[in-house]
Amino acid sequence: MKKDQLEKELQKKEILMKDEQTGWYYEDHITAIIKRAEKDGAFDHLPGKGKPIQFDDDDISYNPQKRLNKIMKDNHILPSWVKLSKEIEALKEELKSYTVEYNIRKTVEEINKKIVNHNLSCPPSAQKRKLNINDYL
Repeated sequence: MKKDQLEKELQKKEILMKDEQTGWYYEDHITAIIKRAEKDGAFDHLPGKGKPIQFDDDDISYNPQKRLNKIMKDNHILPSWVKLSKEIEALKEELKSYTVEYNIRKTVEEINKKIVNHNLSCPPSAQKRKLNINDYL
């Protein structure tokens, strides 16, 4: 394919564009769509146009983890590992009141299953150790 034909083909696909000042440059299809929409005025009447961005926090750096934690806290949502941790602690308290060996063994077994699930979903610093049945008999 000749150079002129290639340039025309790329222009049809909106990949190769010509600017009078800079010459030829490449532009992907999405960028071409956005530029066309800007030129047609599609973004002229958006709310907040021309106004500074309002950040919720004093810290204006973008921190996805901090943002996620804030959203979860505001909506009263706990991560599954935090819920499991609370269940584990409640079962440990309940375990202290048992005197029958069967109940102790079943509860320790249940706690250890929850600890495995907890450790698979929590950060390394929050992991828990399994209970040893001999400590409760």
